[in-house]
Amino acid sequence: MTEELTRTPSQRKKKRPEIDHSVPSPCVRVCQFRGNEFCDGCYRNIDEIREWMIMTREQKLLVLDNISGRKQKLEIGNT
Repeated sequence: MTEELTRTPSQRKKKRPEIDHSVPSPCVRVCQFRGNEFCDGCYRNIDEIREWMIMTREQKLLVLDNISGRKQKLEIGNT
């Protein structure tokens, strides 16, 4: 029998990456996409929402910067 088959499931599991909790989610529990690429509540796209938990701190901060720009563009477009 190979070594892989004789190990228990917990021994076969790969080490999971550390999840970064230092940057809070911008979610405001609105979660609506009314014909828009971005959520009406947090201004993230669907990929950013889905990937948030596994993003690094740096990636999350970049998303927050992008959100700032999106809000400004939408405010300018609505005036």
